[in-house]
Amino acid sequence: MLPHVDAAILEALGLEATSSKLVSHGGSGFSSTHKLVATKDGQEFTFFVKTGSGPEAEIMFRGEHASLNALNAADPSLRLAPRSYAHGALRSSPGKFFLVTDFLDFNSSASNGTGLSLAAKLAKLHTTPAPIPKGFSKPMYGFPVPTCCGATKQDNTWTESWAEFYAEHRLRAILREGVRQNGQDKELSEAVEKVAAVVVPRLLGDGHLKGVMPVVVHGDLWSGNHGRAKIGQTGGVEEVVFDPSCVYGHSEYELGIMRMFGGFGSRFWKEYESLVPKAEPKEEWDDRISLYELYHHLNHYALFGGGYRSGAMFIMRKLISKYGGGSG
Repeated sequence: MLPHVDAAILEALGLEATSSKLVSHGGSGFSSTHKLVATKDGQEFTFFVKTGSGPEAEIMFRGEHASLNALNAADPSLRLAPRSYAHGALRSSPGKFFLVTDFLDFNSSASNGTGLSLAAKLAKLHTTPAPIPKGFSKPMYGFPVPTCCGATKQDNTWTESWAEFYAEHRLRAILREGVRQNGQDKELSEAVEKVAAVVVPRLLGDGHLKGVMPVVVHGDLWSGNHGRAKIGQTGGVEEVVFDPSCVYGHSEYELGIMRMFGGFGSRFWKEYESLVPKAEPKEEWDDRISLYELYHHLNHYALFGGGYRSGAMFIMRKLISKYGGGSG
């Protein structure tokens, strides 16, 4: 628990120290989490505050701030995610950083809000064209800032080709991180390179994958980053997502981690697929989702080591056998 509400947080929210208190709340593997309760103009407000140390926390919070606001900007009426209000350096603790967002009340007794299902919300998100980034003349694949998937920093450099973005800024990048964490691995490295160089262009190539446009995706949507909660001060209980790691990418990229860990039932998948048709060629959909799932196996191998390597190798052997000429 922080002894007081830092001046940087008070200033960002326009609050007074005498009417604000911070208490430990919840938990996170990568930061300390708090509930901020404040009174302003006679009204009580609650916020969610994350704090962390070092440049890693600064990068993580900047990415989450931009991600939450990108989710909301796509369609504010969806009420899919908390808004982020501020991030930055704490004044009283050099080298420490903060993020302030809407508070999610998972125990709220409020009535239903929009009434929209998670499938309907994601479908709307995944069919809303991305904005044109500053300095470009059309939507691009990438994101304005680096983001973190778990503790892994992701390079989201704007790229015109989705296949190029996925091969370079996801697969090859996470292989480098896995080698850095776990040591050289010739078999794994050769398999990832074969997938990036041969399978990705074959399945995701610009002239092959039809009707794909950049849309914002959550990027780390396993079932633990989804729930039902009241967002902030207004509205009812909603299907919500949190802890995003956004990118403007192919909508099917979202589905890789959702399938990897499960937790989204048949009703969700039936409704979602009725609203977001599979990209052409449809017969390759299952293999594309495996290709997107591969990134998360490799990321978990980089983060945690152990058994995630075998899951990655299983996917790569299958894809290389089918699309890579049978070698590798």
